[in-house]
Amino acid sequence: MISKIRPAIIEKADGYIPLLLSFTIITFFVGLYFSLIESPADYIQGDSMRIMYIHVPSAWFSLMIYTLIALSSVFWFILRNPLLSLAGRSLAPIGAMFTFLALITGSIWGKPTWGTWWAWDARLTSMLILFFLYLAYILLWHSISNKDNASKIAAALGIIGFINIPIIKFSVDWWNTLHQPATISKLSTPSIDVSMLIPLLIMTLAFGLFLVSLFIIRIRILSLELRINRKMIY
Repeated sequence: MISKIRPAIIEKADGYIPLLLSFTIITFFVGLYFSLIESPADYIQGDSMRIMYIHVPSAWFSLMIYTLIALSSVFWFILRNPLLSLAGRSLAPIGAMFTFLALITGSIWGKPTWGTWWAWDARLTSMLILFFLYLAYILLWHSISNKDNASKIAAALGIIGFINIPIIKFSVDWWNTLHQPATISKLSTPSIDVSMLIPLLIMTLAFGLFLVSLFIIRIRILSLELRINRKMIY
């Protein structure tokens, strides 16, 4: 089934990679300028708060990517379109990278704020579980030689693992954790000052552009590998 992929759309997307990477680099520079220079230090946490501009977008996209994997898995079972499994396979390492970055920056931020590098509270633990889910998803694809079977098992894991996403999201509301409640999602009265919100949104845009760039590159590489393997078989 995977051998039936038509890469025309993917090949067309190649032309956007240099433009996307250029916008990504520019946006990162602008975001880092506002994050490190223009934005004020927090009146309680001081300059250690600035790691938020990396930690928060990383955490957001780690959740979003797994949500996309879960959705692609659901539609794969319905449509059996190989591009859906290819999309999930392409997204998983990117999601693992964002989750790892969120865990590392969270630990760095937690040391001066909480006095410890790590605490087994609900959000930290569920984020660590998310990282292991990404690793399991990736290992499934590498350990199962029959890619049709790998698609089925990986899709099942993608759907089952989605249970962890709302746990991460609402852990600060359901349990007593070290993390503060949401400050951005309250659109009517966000708790974060605009001088910090703007750099955070710019950095989020930069991370989003980086995600799209990596996704196009990865799905292109995987599609080429499939075409090469198909030619070797036939």
